[in-house]
Amino acid sequence: MVSITSLWAPILLSAVIVFVVSSLIHMVLPYHRSDYSKVPAEDELMAAMRKLNIPPGDYLIPCVTNPGEMKNPEYVEKRDKGPVALMTVMEPGPPTMGKSLLQWFLYCVAVGILAAYVAGRALAPGSDYLAVFRFAGSTAFIGYAVALWQNSIWYKRAWSITLKSTFDGLIYGLLTAGTFGWLWP
Repeated sequence: MVSITSLWAPILLSAVIVFVVSSLIHMVLPYHRSDYSKVPAEDELMAAMRKLNIPPGDYLIPCVTNPGEMKNPEYVEKRDKGPVALMTVMEPGPPTMGKSLLQWFLYCVAVGILAAYVAGRALAPGSDYLAVFRFAGSTAFIGYAVALWQNSIWYKRAWSITLKSTFDGLIYGLLTAGTFGWLWP
């Protein structure tokens, strides 16, 4: 068994590597540029929403507050007539990248800690590189990718977006695995 505290170097270094590579993936490579489509009549929709002054948050349209309301004829008519939407409203103005990047880095550290925990409990000091790679990489892949699948299953996010993000998660998992294998005590 290897303690998490003795794995601080691969935890932090893998977080830094994933952070840098994810930035390059999203800024340089073109495959995420098609993740979202433009809404028809965007200007008119934005003007109508602006008048409503909807606070930042997540919304479901139409929305019920309990399962019994799903049989309500008014709700059924709204749902069947459409549009049906899941919507995230954000603060107006330029994106606050600093806060999001900090949260992403902390998430990368958290995935590294989970990978360290699993690999550290399964393996001894001096374990083979490929054994470390397997445990740390599998755990990191799950942390970076698998939880995204429920967004396509339940919230109808396009599977193309989920699969591209899963591919990213595979890259991040492999980078984490390699870092842990390299720096394993």
